[in-house]
Amino acid sequence: MAGRVYVHYHHADACSKARWNARETFRFMYDRPWKHVLDFYSNAVEGNLSVLNLFQPKKSLVHDDGINEEMSLDTESETSTRKDGRSGRWERVNFKIVLSYNGTSFDGWQKQPDLHTVQGVVEKSLGGFVDERKAQLLKKKCKPLEGRVLVAGRTDKGVSALNQVCSFYTWRKDIEPIEIEDAINKDASGKLRVVSISKVSRSFHPNFSAKWRRYLYIFPLDDAEPLHKSGENHENFIFDENHEKQRNGLLSEENTEEVILSEDDEIEIEETSNGLEVVEKPSDFSVSKVDQLLQQLQGKVLSYKTFARDTKAARNEGPPTECFLYHARAAEIRLSCSDCVEGRRVMCVELVANRFLRKMVRVLVATSIREAAAGAENDALLKLLEASCRRATAPPAPSEGLCLFDVGYADFDPQTSLIS
Repeated sequence: MAGRVYVHYHHADACSKARWNARETFRFMYDRPWKHVLDFYSNAVEGNLSVLNLFQPKKSLVHDDGINEEMSLDTESETSTRKDGRSGRWERVNFKIVLSYNGTSFDGWQKQPDLHTVQGVVEKSLGGFVDERKAQLLKKKCKPLEGRVLVAGRTDKGVSALNQVCSFYTWRKDIEPIEIEDAINKDASGKLRVVSISKVSRSFHPNFSAKWRRYLYIFPLDDAEPLHKSGENHENFIFDENHEKQRNGLLSEENTEEVILSEDDEIEIEETSNGLEVVEKPSDFSVSKVDQLLQQLQGKVLSYKTFARDTKAARNEGPPTECFLYHARAAEIRLSCSDCVEGRRVMCVELVANRFLRKMVRVLVATSIREAAAGAENDALLKLLEASCRRATAPPAPSEGLCLFDVGYADFDPQTSLIS
């Protein structure tokens, strides 16, 4: 342990003593009134309210899916049959499906055995639209009759989506979009809703055709819930395995595994002339400071390997870690609620990039809050990109605050930014 050096514990800047360690950051993230955020996302998924109404001036987004991707269907049908008379993949019908779902109701997007996932529900609903040849093949292999969907981006457990894009193709030509919409909505039990569905070019791919993705993260700013009940140990409450699900319904075994603390990660104690003195840490942060930190990342191609999780850290191993952030801003807004006339104070972070790494948004939000609270320089996030260890960044913020807002297939227009 003595020979291991972590950037997180050896910051040399003027605010190093005020910076939260992993335990303190984790506690600050999860000790918030998250229920109002969860209720907001639930209403947005059901179509009862619009996220655009939160921003002033009110926004109205119209998505242009791009000319190159949306090749004329009539032109494709003319070229779908080969000269030798045999049919090829261009005869299949491709559907673009835009979905909205509540992340707390699913174990993420990707289908996994014995888990309730978005992909699992959607593919089961599409089983009735599979062509006869594929149906026979699935039956021969003793597999369930299900469709197969491609997606713009897989979301983790707890992450919601308002305009997730996926696609499904079939060789059957007697299917109308409304039939697929009714089938998915019927099996979704109100936790998942089809926003739109349309026939698109056979060359359309929801992931590879996408030019950018937009994520929103909503973080509660109102007073936190009590850290512990009277008589309970303050330090061990969050990390006690017997209480791992008591933090507002958000703390789970997965979350506790994300915060592995070393012997160095303890309360800061500074030696003074009067003996040992506990260093006071900040208890709040400035939203405008978070905004200043994030703006430094805009318009640059940077490697976000230190802000990623569950991916190989080395540049020369695994997929590339470079991302281009078109837009990165933060602002204070208010969520409307029945028990508060003025609405609940929250911070909304808007991130638009060509791609995102695993848990990158959540780590970026948590680290921005930590650095803002410590009063770090505006280029603090840029310096952390060069850190040699991921412990330099903060533990991921709760997944329940994150939402995939939309996906774009034309060049990003800065005028469509929600926060300006």
